[in-house]
Amino acid sequence: MSTIKSSIAKDDILNAFKYRHATKEFDNTKTVSKEDIDFILKTANLSPSSFGFEPWHFVVVQDKELRELLKPVAWGAPLKLDTASHFILGLSMKTPMVKHDSEYIMHMMKDVKQLPEDVIEMYSKFYREFQERDFNLDTDKKLFDWSSKQTYIALANMMTSAALVGIDSCPIEGFHQEKAEQLLKEKFEIDTDKYGLSFMVAFGYRKTAPAHDKSRRDLKDIITWK
Repeated sequence: MSTIKSSIAKDDILNAFKYRHATKEFDNTKTVSKEDIDFILKTANLSPSSFGFEPWHFVVVQDKELRELLKPVAWGAPLKLDTASHFILGLSMKTPMVKHDSEYIMHMMKDVKQLPEDVIEMYSKFYREFQERDFNLDTDKKLFDWSSKQTYIALANMMTSAALVGIDSCPIEGFHQEKAEQLLKEKFEIDTDKYGLSFMVAFGYRKTAPAHDKSRRDLKDIITWK
C-alpha cells in the first residue's frame, strides 16, 4: 500500500490554486514533457468516482489536423488548439456502459476490483437502488450527467496537479456538443453510443501573466456552519 512519505506545505498547495488560471493563450514554443503529462494523466487515473466505476475516457489530441477539425465545433478552443502543448477531450460513459446491469459494470467489479461473488451481488444491489431509487437516474440524459459529474472530478485533479508543478491549463465547455460528438464519431473513431463529450482541457505554459489577481467571493459568503 502506498504511503505519503512527506507532507506538502499548505501554503504551497494554496499558492498553486492561486497560480492556476484559465489560460487563454499558451506559449507555443514550450512543450510539457512526457514525464509531466504522464503525471497529470495519472492523477486522472487515480481520481475518485461514484462506486469507483471510473465512467470516463480521455483522448489526448496532438495531431494538428485533428485539432483543426475541432475548431469549427468548439468556439472556446481555437486559440488553445493552436498554442497548447497538450489538448485533452474528457469523455463520459453513456447508458450502455454505466447502467447497473451493463457488461462494463460487471467487468469493473469482477476483473478490476476483483470482488468475490457475494460482494458483487451486494454491490450490484446497492448500485441498482442508487440508480433507480436514490438518484432516479432513469433517462439517458440523467445517466450521462451523472457520468459527467465523475469525469469533472478527474478534470479538477488534473488541473490542480498541473498547477502544483508549474503547468498551466484551461478547461473548455465552449463547444457544440452534438456537432462535436458527430465529429468524434466520424474522425476520431469514438463510439458515441457509449461515450459523450463532457469537456475539453488544454495544458501548456502561459504566454503572458494574468492581467489581475484571482477574484473570488469571500469565504463567509459561500460557507455555512451549523
